[in-house]
Amino acid sequence: MTTTVNRLFWLLAAILLARLGLCAMLPFADTTEPRYAEIARIMASSGDWITPWFREGVPFWGKPPLSFWSQALAFKLLGVSEFAGRLPSWLANLGVVALIYRAGLALHNRPSSNEARLGGLLAAIIYSTMALGFLSAGTVMTDSFLALATTLVITSLIIRIQGGPAIWGWLFFIGLALGLLAKGPLVLVLSGLPVFIWVAATRNWPLLWRCLPWVPGTLLMLALSVPWYLLAELKTPGFIDYFIVGEHIKRFLVSNWQGDLYGNAHEFTRGTIWLYLALASFPWGPIMLASVVAWLWTKRADRPSARPAQGLTILVLAAAFTPVLFFTFSGNILWTYVLPGLPFLALAIEPLVTRWRFRGTQPTVLAAVLLIPLIGSLAGGWFATHPDQLKTEKTLVTAVQDRFDVSPERLFYLGDLPFSARFYSQGQAHTLAPERLGHFLERQTGKGPALVAVDRDDAAARETIRRRGQPVDTDKRYILFRVPPAS
Repeated sequence: MTTTVNRLFWLLAAILLARLGLCAMLPFADTTEPRYAEIARIMASSGDWITPWFREGVPFWGKPPLSFWSQALAFKLLGVSEFAGRLPSWLANLGVVALIYRAGLALHNRPSSNEARLGGLLAAIIYSTMALGFLSAGTVMTDSFLALATTLVITSLIIRIQGGPAIWGWLFFIGLALGLLAKGPLVLVLSGLPVFIWVAATRNWPLLWRCLPWVPGTLLMLALSVPWYLLAELKTPGFIDYFIVGEHIKRFLVSNWQGDLYGNAHEFTRGTIWLYLALASFPWGPIMLASVVAWLWTKRADRPSARPAQGLTILVLAAAFTPVLFFTFSGNILWTYVLPGLPFLALAIEPLVTRWRFRGTQPTVLAAVLLIPLIGSLAGGWFATHPDQLKTEKTLVTAVQDRFDVSPERLFYLGDLPFSARFYSQGQAHTLAPERLGHFLERQTGKGPALVAVDRDDAAARETIRRRGQPVDTDKRYILFRVPPAS
């Protein structure tokens, strides 16, 4: 058993290190990663650690600053790069993995046994090899930090229910504070609903009250999170109204919410979040469903998993499915919304995998473990050697200085300015309104030539600019024209 535990540990380490390697290989592709990375870059360069800025003069009210703080700090320490931008998410994921392992120990009847360590490691591996678990482990986004917060909250409660050290009671409230700084009040729903379901089902109200320091813990949570909200509102009035009312109420209730200041609302059929769960948890979610169906069909005497004490199976399952239950009736969703539930879905799946392993199905389990990491690594390697196939402006912006010896300040994108162009030019590239193209060509009198990126599909603009400029480079979306100064 000890040998198996050691092998699983090194397998988990290899998976995590492979994901870390991908963080340095791939350029940022529009839109999510470069958008958030650029906000963090602005924070690092400006020294403004209170208000994230979408661009000059436009505050970013869409998310709290925890992820931007961590990414900006990484840029300060390591320099501005893809690896530095992604490292905080990888570290947050490492924290999630460690908490899954710790929760796996607490859910076992003998937490210090090799069987418990085996279960904890398997649960951590299952989460790390889910499609979204693997992807989010090194992606610049806020959801990784929300998942860390909710996992800390529920894991802390599990450990305290099982009689663990009192420090975990305080970590429960620290997790809530982290969630408020990572994503906002949503953490109270994603953490509070599973706790309510568990305590309502088990009637363990006295235990819940005893195991957590409710009054001082709540004060600690508020002390850690509320000051930033107040400072943000004082610095840019209107933040709280937009973030609380707009992002947390209107975005949930109105599918095609038109109040989004930084992008477009998403409109999907109600219930789509369940399809996202199947995709995000692949291949383990479908495996779990098939196993449960098979057990029900054959009515086996041995249940898929042993029931932990204090009804903790209910808490784990509630935490796993709360995100999809909450967003079932919302059409304005993304597949990353299911991420906070995946650590607990992994804990629910682990007993099934443990049973399979001891019934001679190791090759099947190993294939499921390696599927997503292999696909992700092969795809990452291919895109790293074929960056022109990504929606990224890294190669075009790099060419401006390296090949044409032109400052990024002389780079113009006709129409919208891609986030990746903003990031890789360090905020120096400009947008050029299509209706001003003719005037620009006639009056272009800057120091040296200008470079204008035109959408490949904009035939009219290409014909207009050819009268003064010539194409010098191209990528997946744009053709780059060199425009000499007007005589």
